Amino acid sequence: MTSVRKFSRAAKVSALLLGLIPAQAMASGFYIVEQSPKATGRAYSGEVADTGPESLWWNPAAIAGQKGITIHAGASAILPSAKMTNVNTIIVRPGQAPAPVGGDQVNSNPIENGVVPTGAISYGLTDKVALGLAITAPYNFTTDYPTTSWARYSGLRTSLRTIDIQPGIAIEVLPGLRIGAAANIEYAKAELGNALPNLSPLLADGSQKLSGNGWDMGWSAGFQLQRGPVSIGASYKSSVKHTLNGSVTVAGLLGPLAANNGTVNTSASFSTPWQAIFGVRYAVTPAITLNAQATASGWSKFDAIRLAAPYNTAIPENYRDSWSYAVGVDVAVSPRWTLRSGVARDLTPVRNTERDARVPDTNRWVFAMGATHQMTKRFAVDVGVNYLTLDSGPINRTTAAYVGTAAQTPILMNGTVNSAHVFILALGGRLTL
Repeated sequence: MTSVRKFSRAAKVSALLLGLIPAQAMASGFYIVEQSPKATGRAYSGEVADTGPESLWWNPAAIAGQKGITIHAGASAILPSAKMTNVNTIIVRPGQAPAPVGGDQVNSNPIENGVVPTGAISYGLTDKVALGLAITAPYNFTTDYPTTSWARYSGLRTSLRTIDIQPGIAIEVLPGLRIGAAANIEYAKAELGNALPNLSPLLADGSQKLSGNGWDMGWSAGFQLQRGPVSIGASYKSSVKHTLNGSVTVAGLLGPLAANNGTVNTSASFSTPWQAIFGVRYAVTPAITLNAQATASGWSKFDAIRLAAPYNTAIPENYRDSWSYAVGVDVAVSPRWTLRSGVARDLTPVRNTERDARVPDTNRWVFAMGATHQMTKRFAVDVGVNYLTLDSGPINRTTAAYVGTAAQTPILMNGTVNSAHVFILALGGRLTL
């Protein structure tokens, strides 16, 4: 009986190993940067140094000194496309010769289209102090591989939804010097599944699904300094340690593996990256403003996924810190119209030697254009369009089912992600009361 319990525990740990990994989003790793349609139009190049509630996600100081109430709301449609192609993925069942994994050898567009909402509001308490509230969705995605995919043992359906509620305060402490701080209250909900191999290749696969949710908290702080035509800004957004309370369900295992079928309550924790953001805006003329921004992301915080009782183990992820760089321009062509464009380079935190089918993330270029139409004195509409091109790369992270037991079954991933690109269409509005 003891050996059966040990076998069951190890099998379910390995099920989590194959399932608890977020998938590619629209910035590096699994971060979504689309939190302002205005920012989308210039490739997110000047947000930390810009003002208004639409910049609150990047810098809580962005609203200091503003009067009245300003409301910002928007949404971004994210339309990804990519091919995941098997090269020579091998499964090694115990006591059997290594064999091809089989299944569909090419999967097109496993990352589903989606819409990311965003909103913020600022209220000037005095001519120096303002309160702000931003509501964003910084880590959202859904991937869906068919049960016949060559990558099925690494991922089937994966869904992650987060909501970040960021209340904060901003103060203009001296003319042109603004500081701000905010809390980041995040809700995360995940559903992560993958196939599990039975011991005989003649048997249909089993499956496992982890689902969980939880509330956690971090913080943000920043400053802005404006002198004449130049505005500089810097901010820091802390890592958030998420703990998802939920369950693991295993089904469809046969023979000696059948003891693993069932549902076990557990929790899993992982940390999102910290961000240090630096930027500058320079008004070359009253009509033309140049923007530049650099972001350091502490993805090394996502070093492991830690599983609570009854597992009490950690699954290494080994992400590395990364950088993104962006430049852009705003051109006021008339009192009512402002045009924008920009370009960004975003470097992946995923190591080339450890890329997983759930996270086929690679380095990318972002090309942007957008506009603002000041429809009335109080109401403006922002639009932005991005085209992202992503490098091709190997999918080569080895996984294993039933680790530490006689049934241990390695899956030696050997595939590629290629033909990857993304269209992003963003629309938003700002109302001043």
